[in-house]
Amino acid sequence: MTQTTEAAAVDQSSPGPRRTRIHRAWFVAAVAFVTILGAAAFRSLPGLLIDPLHQEFGWSRGTIAAAVSINLALYGLTAPFAAALMDRFGIRRVVAVALTVIALGSGLTVWMTAAWQLLLCWGLLVGLGTGSMALAFAATVTNRWFTERRGLVTGILTAASASGQLIFLPVLSLMVDAGEWRPASVTVALAALAVVPFVWLLLRDHPADVGQKPYGAKEFVPKPPPARGAARRAVTVLFSAARTGPFWLLAGTFAICGASTNGLIQTHFVPAAHDHGMAVPAAASLLAVIGVFDVVGTIASGWLTDRFEPRRLLAVYYALRGISLLFLPMLLAPSVHPPMIFFIVFYGLDWVATVPPTIALCREQYGDDSAIVFGWVLASHQVGAALVAFLGGVARDVFGTYDMVWYASGALCAAAALMALVIRRRTVPVAAMAA
Repeated sequence: MTQTTEAAAVDQSSPGPRRTRIHRAWFVAAVAFVTILGAAAFRSLPGLLIDPLHQEFGWSRGTIAAAVSINLALYGLTAPFAAALMDRFGIRRVVAVALTVIALGSGLTVWMTAAWQLLLCWGLLVGLGTGSMALAFAATVTNRWFTERRGLVTGILTAASASGQLIFLPVLSLMVDAGEWRPASVTVALAALAVVPFVWLLLRDHPADVGQKPYGAKEFVPKPPPARGAARRAVTVLFSAARTGPFWLLAGTFAICGASTNGLIQTHFVPAAHDHGMAVPAAASLLAVIGVFDVVGTIASGWLTDRFEPRRLLAVYYALRGISLLFLPMLLAPSVHPPMIFFIVFYGLDWVATVPPTIALCREQYGDDSAIVFGWVLASHQVGAALVAFLGGVARDVFGTYDMVWYASGALCAAAALMALVIRRRTVPVAAMAA
């Protein structure tokens, strides 16, 4: 430890007026929030482009949905390796590179002329970029910088994605509705690039880098040496976790979570509403309103996770989501009416409220490996999302309606509620189990 770091560490533990200063962890959380918010711009775009790409290039909705499916799957499958890479190279480097890859993939779509180019840019590049700074990024920041208020911080960082949706959806929908989808894609690329300087200048990998303790910690925590063999560690942690029942229950419930949110509503709500005569900006605005209440619901879920049993919270969240989806086919209409607004508010509060209790359960079950384990659980979330994103497009091509997809997703949510209730509690500390 350097002299400066030692002095800073002593200063943190000494009494005096400086103890009233805002802890650096909150600034790091703020930068992480802005970073996730900027990356959320691309997450807002796929559902808006299904009809424009279908009309301009003649590609089937199933083909376009396949690109979304690749993106969602890679978003999840990259996450556990990204968490390990952050341990090896640091959060700042990994996130800065990821944002650059997102900008590259989104920007290149303006010149595409064939479906394989859509799969490459929209699916592969952006999928890898967003996966490298997915919710595993939020889990890593929370685990390193906080020992108290972890549930609340997790909820705030999770809500960043919804906040990005709230900001970008109305703007992007107006661009697309004007007949120009390319400016929307360029906007996404610029939004990702704009965040890179904030990450490089303000984000720090560990509290020890600035001579501070994690927020709420009683003792100074030295920075661990870089972890080598990032990919091997990610796979090793997967094999270890896969031998436990809770991992499969968490992965299964989170796969259904992804199927009923990113894969279903985020990808297909706008085209489904448009099928019923609703204008694209109006449908996109409803999706943005989901983002408003998602922020409230996710932060509230983080607060609840600090106080109540996370298994029961998950069961309630999935049950309520399933009920709401069963009513959606009856609510879609050419205009926005009060029952639809009620659905949007109700569903928005539940959108990713599942994340804080899921991360809490990973932390309880797997200790120091929880960020990587959650990365694999998130991979299942995105695989579920990818399947429904693709199958939803195919169902629309075959049946001419999305109704069957809504009903099936509602039934899956009921199954997820039951799965959450049977996750066993760990009564022996993780460290003791390892010993």
